[in-house]
Amino acid sequence: MPVEFFIARRIYRSRSGDGRRQTPPAVRLAMAGIALGLAVMILSVAIIVGFKKEVRNKVIGFGSHIQVTAFDSNTSYETAPIAIDSSLVETIRSHSGVRHVEAFATKPGILKTETDFQGIVLKGVDEDYDWTFFRNNLKEGAPLTIDPDKTSADVIISRYIARLLKLKMGDTFLTYFVQDDVRVRRFTIVGIYETGFGDYDRLFVLTDIKQIRRLGGWQPNQASGLEIQVNDYDRVDEIADELFSEVAAGGDTAEYSLFIRSIKDMNPMIFSWLDVLDINVAVILILMLAVAGFTMISGLLVVILERIQMIGILKAMGHSNAGIKKVFLYISFFLIGRGMLWGNLIGVFICAAQRWGRVFRLDPSTYYLDAVPIDLSLQSLLLLNLATLTLIWLMMLGPCHLITKISPSRSIRFE
Repeated sequence: MPVEFFIARRIYRSRSGDGRRQTPPAVRLAMAGIALGLAVMILSVAIIVGFKKEVRNKVIGFGSHIQVTAFDSNTSYETAPIAIDSSLVETIRSHSGVRHVEAFATKPGILKTETDFQGIVLKGVDEDYDWTFFRNNLKEGAPLTIDPDKTSADVIISRYIARLLKLKMGDTFLTYFVQDDVRVRRFTIVGIYETGFGDYDRLFVLTDIKQIRRLGGWQPNQASGLEIQVNDYDRVDEIADELFSEVAAGGDTAEYSLFIRSIKDMNPMIFSWLDVLDINVAVILILMLAVAGFTMISGLLVVILERIQMIGILKAMGHSNAGIKKVFLYISFFLIGRGMLWGNLIGVFICAAQRWGRVFRLDPSTYYLDAVPIDLSLQSLLLLNLATLTLIWLMMLGPCHLITKISPSRSIRFE
């Protein structure tokens, strides 16, 4: 065992006459600062990552990762149709980054009851629609059952619309569609969903895509577009560009130019706002590291001042400045490690309590979520700990440099 490590361990483990560890108040405060700082950093990262992922997943749930539409239908829910043939779908599915492809259609309308009315967007889905997102957010009922051989009048509406218009499971209502000749359709509620994302919950009503094809006079192979789900969200823009080069140049059988957009292109304001949150995390991490680092510097200075006589004796015995600095760097390592241990325990405990107990609630109309989200990966936790340990330990080099200024003859007489 290196002599420097042995001395540091003896100093760290030194106890008073009653058997308790001798830790000056300033050192305890420094360890508390590290513990509190690390706990705040863990919570900040977990909450921001969780918030971004939850909001992102809700936006993707309504519009998928990538959409293929007609070029002149990119700004309205009243869309021009594209012809979807097997070659187009197979070209998209053959891409290694694509997980699922499904047809969809949208049509604005006015939902009317005997006493109220509400503007909505009717979204038609086919039998191969991925119901994972809505199944996770269904509050009543079940996903639609789409029969390819007949047209269903069943719909799934949001809880917001249901409460606003006083509708419940099994109720029927009329929806008016304003076009060359106003058309009316009667629908039956078989499911009620709630995502907490008010901008979309106020709009979308899901039904059989054949309803919209009949309203628009479209052919059985026509739809507003295709929704594409990818395997890796981080590559969504790259995959969209690759699909554009493979698909869009050829148009489709209805002679419309195809327009391919990622979810980020369709909702630039939301995703720009989510990107800004990364700046908040960076500011919090920097501030917490600074606070923890400077409190630890003050704690180490106290330890050095308490051991000035020992430093002088070690120098008189022939120990080098570098060796003595190692002693105090080891001590700082022990203190930082102890503070980080408590910081991890506090941070992970609060994250676990919130994730499974949902202790801290939110207003969905303001935050799009009903509780503070938590997403903490082992990789993020390890990186936070490694960065904290490395940066604070490097900050200890400054106080340890003061050891070189201590004179043996004067320090031995120091009281």
